[in-house]
Amino acid sequence: MSFSSGEAESLSAIFARLIASTGPLSLQHYMGEANARYYAARDPLGVAGDFITAPEISQVFGEMIGLWLADMWVRAGQPALIHYVELGPGRGTLARDVLRTMARFDMAPEVHFVETSLGLKDLQLQAVPQAKFHNDLSTVPMAGPLLVVANEFLDALPVRQLVRTPAGWRERMVDYIDGAFVPIAGERPMDAAVPEDRREAPVGTIIETSPGATAVIYELAGRLVAQGGTALLIDYGYDSPRDGSTVQAVRRHAKTDPFFAPGTADLSALVDFATLRAVAESRGAKCFGVTEQGEWLTALGGAVRAELLARSHPEHGTTIRTGFARLVDPAQMGALFKVMGLASPVWPAGEAFGAPVAGVMTALPPERDDPSQPPAGPSIRPV
Repeated sequence: MSFSSGEAESLSAIFARLIASTGPLSLQHYMGEANARYYAARDPLGVAGDFITAPEISQVFGEMIGLWLADMWVRAGQPALIHYVELGPGRGTLARDVLRTMARFDMAPEVHFVETSLGLKDLQLQAVPQAKFHNDLSTVPMAGPLLVVANEFLDALPVRQLVRTPAGWRERMVDYIDGAFVPIAGERPMDAAVPEDRREAPVGTIIETSPGATAVIYELAGRLVAQGGTALLIDYGYDSPRDGSTVQAVRRHAKTDPFFAPGTADLSALVDFATLRAVAESRGAKCFGVTEQGEWLTALGGAVRAELLARSHPEHGTTIRTGFARLVDPAQMGALFKVMGLASPVWPAGEAFGAPVAGVMTALPPERDDPSQPPAGPSIRPV
């Protein structure tokens, strides 16, 4: 189900009236409301949607995540009560592959999805009928270790931007001028919100933060410390300080203007893993580091698994090899997408953050019922 053009126009009209009444909106407000409308009742994934994510490209992605989580669980002593928690589980494809892999280790976790989209919930239940739904982490059970996965979740959370003007630092706002939404510098001084060592940056410098992502990691890290468990956070982003706006919009597998027709395109921003790592460690969680997706999948033996699948199903061999290559090729998803691992301080160290893992391919699951991969089709969110 998708919004009609009238409904999309009504969001533009709501914004226009609000701006006329109270003044420009913060970019954070604009992005949050636009994405809430966009995701509320649509399936944005796949060739017929707006973008494709890794689990839809290759089943090997979910299998490697399942193996990594199973290895952590085994080395943590195989606790009986465990929870698989996925933030923003898409169509449920990733969870299905992860859980199938875990089953080879006799793991039977309770399954919890943090999801607010009614349209996607229907698809997720088809893939994982036993899933329980939550609006956020606060209602996920407090007893038992958590095995948490978030793939392309943090990038969709709204960002806040501060821009250096000749008059000082201001928050970046969205105004409605001559029938169009445009970014502008607000009037309220924001110098106090800028770290002291960055206040003298050149005019035009933009500092981008994600209060929502920070809040999620703050709560998640605290839960891991209190309950035990581990988490994998996979997204496109960076692991060292940078300036500039990274906000982008994607519709029908192509970039579009993020300020045109709010609610009709996916808005996202690169994830600041350096900041999120610091937040997690401030809560006492253990961080294994941040590595490139391609390196992480390769270290776990993903290429071996993909080749085994391709040889077992030669009729789909080219598609299988091409799909996995997209995940690890530095020119495609391999370098831009990062993997950050977190855990309770009493849980073991996570493998594949910097070194190959010997023997990880010994307990791979059977293929999906249909081992063919989705058609190569359009690309992931372009950047």
